[in-house]
Amino acid sequence: MCCAGRRMAAPALGALLLLGAAAAVGGREVSMQYNPGWNGSSVNVLHVRAVGRSDALHYVWSTIGAPSVLLVATRSPDSALSIDWGRLLSPAPTGAVWIDPPGSVVYAAAVIFTKLFEYSNANASEEVFYPTYDLSDFSWDSINRTMNHTALTAELRGVPTSDSSGSFSNGSLAFRVTAYESGGRDGALPGLLHTANSSKVEFVLAGAAPRGNGSRFVLEVATVEERGAASRLRSVRSIDDEYTPTIFETLSLVAESPNDSSPLSFLQWKATAYGSQHPTRGDGIRCRAGGLRAAGGTRPPSAIVRAYFGDGAGSAYSVSAINVSFGGEDGGAYQERRYLSWSALLGFGLPPEDAFSPLIVSIVAAALGAPLLLLLLGAAALLCARRRHYSEYEPIN
Repeated sequence: MCCAGRRMAAPALGALLLLGAAAAVGGREVSMQYNPGWNGSSVNVLHVRAVGRSDALHYVWSTIGAPSVLLVATRSPDSALSIDWGRLLSPAPTGAVWIDPPGSVVYAAAVIFTKLFEYSNANASEEVFYPTYDLSDFSWDSINRTMNHTALTAELRGVPTSDSSGSFSNGSLAFRVTAYESGGRDGALPGLLHTANSSKVEFVLAGAAPRGNGSRFVLEVATVEERGAASRLRSVRSIDDEYTPTIFETLSLVAESPNDSSPLSFLQWKATAYGSQHPTRGDGIRCRAGGLRAAGGTRPPSAIVRAYFGDGAGSAYSVSAINVSFGGEDGGAYQERRYLSWSALLGFGLPPEDAFSPLIVSIVAAALGAPLLLLLLGAAALLCARRRHYSEYEPIN
């Protein structure tokens, strides 16, 4: 059931590229549902459905295993998520999640937040790594308690099931989800530009005690793509920091079509994190991305991803991973405030691109135009002065 209609064909790719135009016309009608088709609350599945005029986008968030999101684009506004709960909660969840009708599926991908690394500098030349936090071994609160159907937000919050160091006795790790009905820009930093074909996820580490002096953290993010699609890391630099002061780089992990390299889906973020719940310019924390690497035949540590894609890692689909690190060389930013927030946008099609606002355009035009105007006025005044100078002499007969 879940495997039908998942292979990408040329018409399907063309339909995906039309998603942006469809959403731009009238936005999307977004709904959120907790554990659809099941009354239990011991596990978390959040289905976000964004319906357009002639298509529907499905975001399926889950903490069964590592926190993850399944992204499915369909060409039918009536497409629906189906879950075989008995199979999903079993050790072999393959086939437990699918979209009806199967033939409506245009494209599918997934993002998994797998691990959190912590390390510090013992001296100038040596780094000490502490035991890794495997996010599939966390205990997660119920999403249902945090869902806001008006603001279209929810939060996945958890702590390690085994915390021998006591680091999380007064802290937690969370992923805050925001869905969008139309395009716009977030008011809070980093001021991400979004479309109706995207959602936002905010990674938050709050109150957890660092295990070393000047600890820094690294979040491992894995992506799952259907066979043939290729993931690439893009970096775009700009002189415009109007919406994210002092930050001039935007990074995007983009899945591209094997035929013409057209974008299929993306994970996009600014090269910064923040050390405050209400961040200002001075709360910025350095954020860097490591190289994108293939995970080979590694089985995704997420039940919802395996339920849809199966266990054919390396053959039916590919898995890639990237590390996103936070903190400067001294690692003091988290040590002082014990708060870390990093926001990313994920969605379908082409990642949004920032452009100069009318205010910036007018300021630049004035800055460039004023000297030119003065130059022209000066030249005109000089010509007039010369003409008056020559006119003082009488002609000689």
